[in-house]
Amino acid sequence: MMMPVHINGEPHLVEDGWRLEALLADLDLSGSRIAVEVNEEVVPASRRADTVLAAGDCIEIVHAIGGG
Repeated sequence: MMMPVHINGEPHLVEDGWRLEALLADLDLSGSRIAVEVNEEVVPASRRADTVLAAGDCIEIVHAIGGG
């Protein structure tokens, strides 16, 4: 069953019970230098495999950019 979430403000459907890590893999972002928030709470990389998504979650994904 699919459930709605918002990714960077855009509606998106994901599998019911998906974990954040699976979503990032589906978006081809695994291993990328990114920061992720779920419902305005930062989710460290160490917790992405344990973070279960729920219908209506607001997910923000930001790419880390280096500079000097």
